[in-house]
Amino acid sequence: MDEVGVVVDGPRGLSQIERVVDTFVAPTAAFKDILRSTSWWLPFVLLLVASIGTGVVVERQVGFEQVYQNQVRMSPKTQERMADMTPQQRAQGEKISIAATKYFTYGSFVAITVFLALYSLLLWASFNFGLGAKTTFSQVFAVTMYASLPYLLISLLTVLSLCFGGNAEGYDYKNPVATNLAYILPDIAPWMKGLLQSFDIVKLWSVLLQVIGMAIIAKKTIAQSAVIVGIFWLIGVVVTIAGAAFS
Repeated sequence: MDEVGVVVDGPRGLSQIERVVDTFVAPTAAFKDILRSTSWWLPFVLLLVASIGTGVVVERQVGFEQVYQNQVRMSPKTQERMADMTPQQRAQGEKISIAATKYFTYGSFVAITVFLALYSLLLWASFNFGLGAKTTFSQVFAVTMYASLPYLLISLLTVLSLCFGGNAEGYDYKNPVATNLAYILPDIAPWMKGLLQSFDIVKLWSVLLQVIGMAIIAKKTIAQSAVIVGIFWLIGVVVTIAGAAFS
């Protein structure tokens, strides 16, 4: 309050749009604002739009039957299993797989949100009980939602590539654009493909944002945050390699 009794407002917080933009250009400012407000509705809306938009483009430009055929062609183990089936079993399995691929593509935002919530819960417990931080789950979840924003670039690049000269027969919905070396080395061993996919530029960008965001809300050093987040990233690498090797 000044000398004439007028209330002087404190620093204005960021709007949701400003926070999204700052996540890319000034992440420290974006994550500091989460200490003021844990709202994350705009990243969720963007994720929803990206999921549905990608699904529409994939269905029109590739077709989910072609998506399924591409996955079968890239999976010798799947081809072996199908060789042991009767024609009726193959037809039924193909029908179910195509429908599942379609529904998962359109509804991927649901699975992603659930995964991010579980990941946030693990981070919240690790920082609070492992480092003695005093974060809330809502703060951690907000950081995770904003840290995942770089993945929107994969959706954008996928849409652009399919609309402007993309090859339907070469489309891989698990690794749709060249943000990692596995994309340009499709014939390498499955475990190596899983390893290279883990060193995806967008994924590493997201991990770095998570490190910065958790350090800010937990009031810990970047090094401490990097250790916790890095452990979960390494677990993800192992799971990805194992899944690629045995799928």
